[in-house]
Amino acid sequence: MPQQFTNRNTNGYIYFKHESAPVTNWQKFCRILKRSVKLELFTGLRIVFAEMAKGKKNCHTTQYPLEKMPIGPRYRSVHKLLRLLESGNERCIGCGLCEKICVSNCIRIETYADKNGRKAIKNYGINFGRCIYCGLCAEVCPELAIVHGNEYEYASEQRSLFGFKEDLLTPIDEFKKDAQKEFEGYGSISVQADKYIKKTPLFGDE
Repeated sequence: MPQQFTNRNTNGYIYFKHESAPVTNWQKFCRILKRSVKLELFTGLRIVFAEMAKGKKNCHTTQYPLEKMPIGPRYRSVHKLLRLLESGNERCIGCGLCEKICVSNCIRIETYADKNGRKAIKNYGINFGRCIYCGLCAEVCPELAIVHGNEYEYASEQRSLFGFKEDLLTPIDEFKKDAQKEFEGYGSISVQADKYIKKTPLFGDE
């Protein structure tokens, strides 16, 4: 059975000539034996046992759900409706931009005129069965009312799962306990936004 060898030409390229395919059963057995007991096999086993000997201190596995990986602030997960930090009122003004820009057509807003004649939100619904979490609704919102939270465990036995205003809006009890902080996640203004804003020539004039 011809042996495998390499040949380097004048250009520096290395050409490999492989052994011919085995024909007899003995040649097949010899090839299997040669590939099975090479030094690479024992090298791999040495690395595996060395990692096992280090114990839990060198464990690369997260014991989910007991342990959870930290999520970045700009992770696009289940939506939330925020309140104003000063007054606790709802930030959503019912402009409908998120409903218009939604590519999945999964957002529905119902508005009405309150006793002062101003637009108010009656219901805000999202069909999470159709939502693709693209983040366009959070980007287009002028009041930073709808954002992507960090809640990703939102499995359901139903194919179509709806989230309504009462589910998305920050509860007033939690809001009073300072549970809602200034949002810095997806769709929010960057911390360094002022650095990149170019002032107009009339900035500061009366």
